[in-house]
Amino acid sequence: MACAMAVTLLSGCATFSPDGGFGTVSELTRERTGQPATWQRTRGDADNTSARLAELLRHPLSADSSVEIALLNNPGLQARFADLGVAEAERVRAGRLANPRIGFGRMHGGGTTEIDRSVMFDILGLLTLPATSQLERRRFERVQLQAASDAVAVAQQAREAFFRAVAAEQLARYQAQVQEAADVSSELARRMQQVGNLSQLDRLREQAFAAEAQASLSRSRQGALSAREQLVRTLGLPDASVTLPGRLPDLPAAPHQPRDVEQAALDRRLDVQMARRSTDATARSLGLTKATRFINVLELGYANKSSTGTARENGYEVELELPLFDFGSTRAARADALYMQSLHQAAEVAVTARSEAREAYAGYRSAYELARHYRDEVIPLRKRISDETLLRYNGMLIGVFELLADAREQIGSVTASIEALRDHWLADTRLQAAMALPPASNTAPAPAAPPAELPRQHATHQHTQESQP
Repeated sequence: MACAMAVTLLSGCATFSPDGGFGTVSELTRERTGQPATWQRTRGDADNTSARLAELLRHPLSADSSVEIALLNNPGLQARFADLGVAEAERVRAGRLANPRIGFGRMHGGGTTEIDRSVMFDILGLLTLPATSQLERRRFERVQLQAASDAVAVAQQAREAFFRAVAAEQLARYQAQVQEAADVSSELARRMQQVGNLSQLDRLREQAFAAEAQASLSRSRQGALSAREQLVRTLGLPDASVTLPGRLPDLPAAPHQPRDVEQAALDRRLDVQMARRSTDATARSLGLTKATRFINVLELGYANKSSTGTARENGYEVELELPLFDFGSTRAARADALYMQSLHQAAEVAVTARSEAREAYAGYRSAYELARHYRDEVIPLRKRISDETLLRYNGMLIGVFELLADAREQIGSVTASIEALRDHWLADTRLQAAMALPPASNTAPAPAAPPAELPRQHATHQHTQESQP
């Protein structure tokens, strides 16, 4: 009776959780990305997701909304969340005693029928049930950490894809301005050569610049298309009909200055926590292996036997595996090796986390300083040079081609400025991921115009230049 009560009690404790353990995953994700993860388990969840997606896509994307869409809708992430269901089923199964086995045998001959009946219970499984249940619970916790880690990785991919797509389209629009100015310059050179005011060499130079600008425009448009497609793949959207902001977010007023990036990585990174849990689980598994190394199978059951014309015989049956050839030393040695392997793997993860945190912070500060240098030094200087050149052009001290030459010199600076700002936001995303911290800065795009445009004043003086002797 006591055995039956114990079996009933232990089996009743192993039940499925209401949310499949996903609440922990969602909270871990929110703490590290600023957005909770969503698991589409039912038709109602899918309907709610569709409604939220429609609402988000009615507005231009931002870095935060891109992360939210990816966590809601990325199909690969949703598929990996299904591992939670598998792990929880294993956890519940480990908390329940194995089903009893019923044996039945019938022998007939010589006018006599003999029947054997038996019911076998896994007694060793009952004795080790608390230990194995705890072991599976810890494995389930590691699966939760892995699911949250996958969600954090997808969120990082979404943020990076957003910044790359916005920067690529911004560069493509600027390159279109370059192409337009190059075409005007080439046409002006052709007309001036016709009236004898320009040499053939100068005209060929303008024509070559226009041809190179066309090639650069083609490359930039293809780059923008590829970056947009990468973004929609990460978001799990069926097509590329999303609205992006006109430019990258502005550079923050000051860089982040987190305290002790290495310790933050060790305390908050999910891969470090998974390594610790894995080592702990391996150690507990080693202890269980040593405890049961001599008794591998122990089953107890009720049995009876009856024959024709005789009274039924009752009794019990015990099955025990005798360690005659394998005393468990191989399993113990395997467990020791696995434990040492787990220790070294955990150390490797910790060393890598600290190194990545240092590298990410150094890369972030370098990218911030470079972007600020372009914003505060290079672009203002280029603008002043352009203003001075335009004044001399309007005063007829220089010709239109000198003005265009100055505009060409701006192209590299403006392009590098956009790329430096893009690299800053990418480095910012990587720093937050390396430290497992949510974004701390506002990444809403500013509605201002593009950072620079090529001068267009030469068009109003085109006929004057053409008619000069």
